[in-house]
Amino acid sequence: MRDYDVDVMNLQRAVGLEPAATPGGLHTVKLASGATLQSRSVILSTGARWREMGVPGEQQYKTKGVAFCPHCDGPLFKGKRVAVIGGGNSGVEAAIDLAGIVAHVTLLEFADSLRADAVLQKKLHSLPNVKVITSAQTTEVTGDGSKVNGLSYKDRVSGEAHHIELEGIFVQIGLRPNTDFLKDVVKLSPRGEIEVDARGETSVPGVFAAGDATTVPYKQIIIAMGEGAKASLGAFDHLIRTSAPA
Repeated sequence: MRDYDVDVMNLQRAVGLEPAATPGGLHTVKLASGATLQSRSVILSTGARWREMGVPGEQQYKTKGVAFCPHCDGPLFKGKRVAVIGGGNSGVEAAIDLAGIVAHVTLLEFADSLRADAVLQKKLHSLPNVKVITSAQTTEVTGDGSKVNGLSYKDRVSGEAHHIELEGIFVQIGLRPNTDFLKDVVKLSPRGEIEVDARGETSVPGVFAAGDATTVPYKQIIIAMGEGAKASLGAFDHLIRTSAPA
């Protein structure tokens, strides 16, 4: 990017977007500093962040046993014991993937039953090295000061406290797209993701989006990069086909 004539504004946060009043007009991006930027096209690529458990030890042991991406970090736990937090599609898929790498997987779900698709649940229950615990409220990540050594949880039915000895914890309770400032501006999904068409365009003409902030499935770097290229081409096509106001 630095090989091209691209202005980079560091330490700036976008807090609002005001769509153009007329076709081909200028969209206005509002910054937290009070400044504004105007452009005939905008590409939103604000990404998403992992939802966290919010329990003691989680922050302390991030990258020291607490992980969020089974595809990225799963191989680091080969032959070890891990837990997966979350019984939706993401959690069950992670448990299935990890079961082929690690020694044992314990899946904990807060509700009284798994929420994943039936076909995924069937596959999960067929695996010999997976244990499923429902009605489980994670209360603490424990460690020896340098790495994770276990997880504590409470049985939401009986109220009993339990502790599991393990080496890794994969938190799979969803992603939170960074789109709060776009509410009532572009169309968002029930999960807050930016809805885009085949060209990466949002519900507002001239405003495009790419990456983990959008409804495009599979939140992976290589996919986000391709979507960024597609949104850029979409924005370019929009510009050459839309006349600028006098």
